[in-house]
Amino acid sequence: MTKEFKRIGVLTSGGDAPGMNAAIRSVVRTAISRGIEVMGIYCGYKGLIENDMKLLTERDVSNILNHGGTMLYSDRCEKFKTPEGVALGVENCRKNGIDGIITLGGDGTFRGATDLTRSGVPCIGIPCTIDNDISATDYTIGYDTAKNTVVEMVDRLRDTCESHARCNVVEVMGRHSGYIPVECGIAIGATGIAIPEIPFDKDKLINNITTLSHNGKRNFIVMVSEGMGKGYSQQLTDEIQEKTGIETRLAVLAHVQRGGSPSCTDRVTATRMGYRAVEQLLEGKYNQVMCLKEGNIHAEEVEYAFTFDRIVKGKATQEEIDALEPTLRHEMLERAASKKDHLVRLYNLAGSVSL
Repeated sequence: MTKEFKRIGVLTSGGDAPGMNAAIRSVVRTAISRGIEVMGIYCGYKGLIENDMKLLTERDVSNILNHGGTMLYSDRCEKFKTPEGVALGVENCRKNGIDGIITLGGDGTFRGATDLTRSGVPCIGIPCTIDNDISATDYTIGYDTAKNTVVEMVDRLRDTCESHARCNVVEVMGRHSGYIPVECGIAIGATGIAIPEIPFDKDKLINNITTLSHNGKRNFIVMVSEGMGKGYSQQLTDEIQEKTGIETRLAVLAHVQRGGSPSCTDRVTATRMGYRAVEQLLEGKYNQVMCLKEGNIHAEEVEYAFTFDRIVKGKATQEEIDALEPTLRHEMLERAASKKDHLVRLYNLAGSVSL
């Protein structure tokens, strides 16, 4: 039997991403247009536990579409990972008449949403992370804006590299996902790209830089994923300079990639996902995450998304894989292989044009 919704909550948790505000706006206005009230929960699950929330109107979300960050703020809450924390969150939902929650964030956010759903507060997740590392969806909100920020910053670095005949190693975010360095590396014409998913040949890179320098090339950009490990970028920077004789500097772009006005792509995708998330909740389809697949917004079960993510990232044991229903197992393995193949093709493309 479909649950009747009179009031829902919306929260943002974990790392912020450009486009979160567009998704919040979409959730609030879609719900209000259906005659449903929306409580804005501040600072993620911490705000849920501390009862820090406010009833939002359609005017509260005016003029936020173009702003980065999240108007509801964000935080990581260790207490919510405990049964006591979840119970307190559920109690506050009941006190405030919240019948369900739309959660915006990444894997950690969706795990919290699953705990709430199991405790009687149905949730729907919207993937918001610049890392594009939620495997069940082709795209996460914030990814496009982060890429555009990286490209703009590196274009500026290249200008000064050319002037002084330097090499710049640029470390970008993405956790253990190589999508930002690979796509941005292609966009800015990187000489080399180091990501955790594909073995990186430092000697080949150094030989390539040496040859290109002898042939008259004056500027070199090497993109490195932060997922390569702490200290890796500085070590690579030092090694390039030592072995090529070319002045090499490290630029760590860090959290500048999370800020800024969201791109058109992020605003539109966030709006579509927010709208669909409310629809799914009202249709009685809970514990799902909104996913962009082949241009359309689909809903995937969170448990499916978690399992598929473990397979894609090589974290699933053979026992876990074998335990899957045969048809589902085949579909997941085939889809995971396709995603890996896509990344490898992009990586190889970057190498082919880095002359």
